[in-house]
Amino acid sequence: MVSVARSSLLFEWRRYLAAVLAVTFAGLLVVVQLALLLGLFGTVSVVIDRSAADLWVGFHNTPSVDLGRPIGPTSDAVAWTHPGVGRIERFVSVYGDLRRADGVPVSVVINAIDVSPSGLAFDGLFSARERALLREPNAILIDGADTEKLGASAGSAVEINGKRARIAGVVEGLRAIGGVNVVASFATARSLAPETAEQVTFYLIRLKPGFSPAAVAGEIADRRAIPHYSVWTAADFSARSQMYWLLESGAGIGAGFASLLALVVGVAITSQTLSGAILASIKEFAALRALGVPRRSLRATVLEQALWVGVIGLALAASLTALLAWLGARWRVAMLFPEWMLAGVAALMLGIAALSGWLALRPLLRAEPASLLR
Repeated sequence: MVSVARSSLLFEWRRYLAAVLAVTFAGLLVVVQLALLLGLFGTVSVVIDRSAADLWVGFHNTPSVDLGRPIGPTSDAVAWTHPGVGRIERFVSVYGDLRRADGVPVSVVINAIDVSPSGLAFDGLFSARERALLREPNAILIDGADTEKLGASAGSAVEINGKRARIAGVVEGLRAIGGVNVVASFATARSLAPETAEQVTFYLIRLKPGFSPAAVAGEIADRRAIPHYSVWTAADFSARSQMYWLLESGAGIGAGFASLLALVVGVAITSQTLSGAILASIKEFAALRALGVPRRSLRATVLEQALWVGVIGLALAASLTALLAWLGARWRVAMLFPEWMLAGVAALMLGIAALSGWLALRPLLRAEPASLLR
């Protein structure tokens, strides 16, 4: 049999439609804002997240991976002596000035990596074919979203620091918050920026099986009174980079405030609209109470109504979220939809729906049924 809550929703669907739409668009608003926030700062740590290194060695207390500074050439000496270290490779990051065909300069970051098949940097992003392309003379790779900004595409010749380079290919996942990420081999980077390309920005370390990254990071840390380098696990360095941009940059604070505002607005709209829909049915609930229906049954009915409104609204929001995610991918908008975020937003909206229903029932439980039925 259909419960009273569901039958009333089906019969009075127009009354609850506004509440369903409020949950839908409030949930969508919160999800999209958080997805944009996570996507924006996920681009900062893409070099860490898409590489196969377990540990990163960089300048002491570097706040973010994109703010790396040159470190001493012996900063990897202790790591080489550790029995758990399986591979160490360099990662060089230098700034360059790219001139478009129309003469407009564009700031780029040249990321020089080991382009061998066993290279750690961007192991989860580049295919064997793309690594082979980078082994060609003066070859570089760029993100597909930057082709319009650079006025170039795969096969185009560009000028970086007054030197000729060729865009050997276009990949997805290299986009940066500011400027343009360019990936090259050590030889190409040495040609494009001979003064700085020999300076190591990070050492990437892969451990042998059975060794804990956190433990090894502590064992190979710089023990000098004034440390020259720091060692982070990949997960810690990724979180560190994202938290720096989120909490210490103007862009991060602004985006975080916008997401918080979206959450507050979504919760307020959902709560008020759902409460109004339930209060509109207060005479029907008063009639049930006058007929002797116990209070706990009324609470259960209202709570079930509120949860059904929340579930239907979230189902519609999920469909719209999938559509927006597809559009974002098509238009190369940086958006991330991790499962923990989607589950958290769903739980929050259902909790708000249930609480709104509970609070809307208070006038009924406190008043006399006869006064409500007048």
